[in-house]
Amino acid sequence: MKKLLLVLGMITCMFGLTACGGTVEEVDNYGMTEETVIQYANDLIDFVNYFTVTGQQQQIETEELVYYMMSSMGEVPEEYEDVLSAAVTSYAAALPDMGDYQSVTDHEIIYDDGILMNVTVQGSLRPAKVEIMLNEDLELLNISTNVVYTFGETMTKAALNTLMGMGTVFAVLILIIALISSFALIPKIQAAFSGKKEEKPAAEAKVVQQIVKNEEVAYEDVTDDAELVAVIAAAIAAYVGSGSAGGYVVRSLKRRR
Repeated sequence: MKKLLLVLGMITCMFGLTACGGTVEEVDNYGMTEETVIQYANDLIDFVNYFTVTGQQQQIETEELVYYMMSSMGEVPEEYEDVLSAAVTSYAAALPDMGDYQSVTDHEIIYDDGILMNVTVQGSLRPAKVEIMLNEDLELLNISTNVVYTFGETMTKAALNTLMGMGTVFAVLILIIALISSFALIPKIQAAFSGKKEEKPAAEAKVVQQIVKNEEVAYEDVTDDAELVAVIAAAIAAYVGSGSAGGYVVRSLKRRR
């Protein structure tokens, strides 16, 4: 019985408002008293709350719930389907933080190219603001619900968001540093998988021996060059016919192969 009275009252208010708007366009406040607007807002919030809570309890999908709401209201313009769907979605999202609906505590009504109603709803946990918008023809445009948090709760959320953001940044930086540091291990890993081994001390000793041998050969070459220079100088002196090389000096020798 309570549900039926609620639905009938809702239908009466919605279409009553539309009728008023069509006949008294030139009248201030669209020819409506403040009590009428407040009653309309209260009935609309009761209506959305009732069907949203019922839908959650019965686990009804939003599309099916909106269809059920519209069928309960009788003949409703198709445009209301999107409005009611958004209203249920917004109200359902606010319920966990708002808690169970208790009462309406305040109304703010603004008349400007339609009617804007900001209604304060008291929940068992926190209050919430329900915004109801009507156009110039008093057709329902939007219903949205926003939970009102205390200053401390707002600052706590802001601090948590900041910490989360900074933590993410530092985590990414640490990951990049670790990735860059691992580049030094890549050659060792490649060597391990390719089967290469580090050179043993014996191989190093072999290299040292080869270097010493090369130096000895170079020394012998220098000795041989000195003897060769003396022979050539003597040959030149004999050819000139004197005991000296005649001013000739051997400065370098080049071997011909």
